Amino acid sequence: MKTIKEVSQLVGISVRTLQYYDRIGLLKPKERSQAGYRLYDEEDLRLLQQILLFKALEFPLKEIKAIMASPSYDQQVALQQQIDLLTLKKEHLENLIVFAQGLKLLGVNYMDLKVFDTQKIDEYAERAKEYWGKTPAYQEYQERQKSRTRQEDEFAGQQIMDVFVKMGKIKSDDPKGDQAQALVKELQDLITANFYTCTNDILLGLGQMYAGGGEFTTNIDQAGGQGTAIFVKEAIEYYCQAKDEN
Repeated sequence: MKTIKEVSQLVGISVRTLQYYDRIGLLKPKERSQAGYRLYDEEDLRLLQQILLFKALEFPLKEIKAIMASPSYDQQVALQQQIDLLTLKKEHLENLIVFAQGLKLLGVNYMDLKVFDTQKIDEYAERAKEYWGKTPAYQEYQERQKSRTRQEDEFAGQQIMDVFVKMGKIKSDDPKGDQAQALVKELQDLITANFYTCTNDILLGLGQMYAGGGEFTTNIDQAGGQGTAIFVKEAIEYYCQAKDEN
């Protein structure tokens, strides 16, 4: 038997998360100590592994609970399905990495379009097509660009920069706070409205890229002050985690 603290350390999730799983009936340990503390046996740990695999596949907790509570639920069958889905997700993430590389080539012109002349933008676009031209997001972006003007792109880029300026003003606050989370939602909505559907997966990738150094980090920190890019990344990570748990 393992205590909740031991399980937390073993699998790398917080005690608070395990307590939450218990409260919602997703993973209720079968035993408790004389003092009332949760104790997890081997079967509990096997179930936890299944839950974490489903979470890695971005199943909402309500769906995970329903699946695992089904009379027809079989761990071995579920495991094979998870392997198949993880393989598909791996392919998706590989495409997403390529997509992010393309954004790194193209994205700076949305932060400061004045640093590129038309020829430079066209060169970046051509290089980006070689990287991520087959992804659905880029295809959506291309389709939208057919009816958009440079002025519209500049205005959208400035709106995004304004979000980073606002982020910079609160970067000493908690990135999990309501104001920071509202700004993340504003950022996601702006990207979706102007360029491509910004899913939580893509948003997470953008957050990592924003704080990953290079031109993105420099531009964001210039807009909001040193440390803004890291603050934005942390706020995005919490936003996407909270969305997943809901």
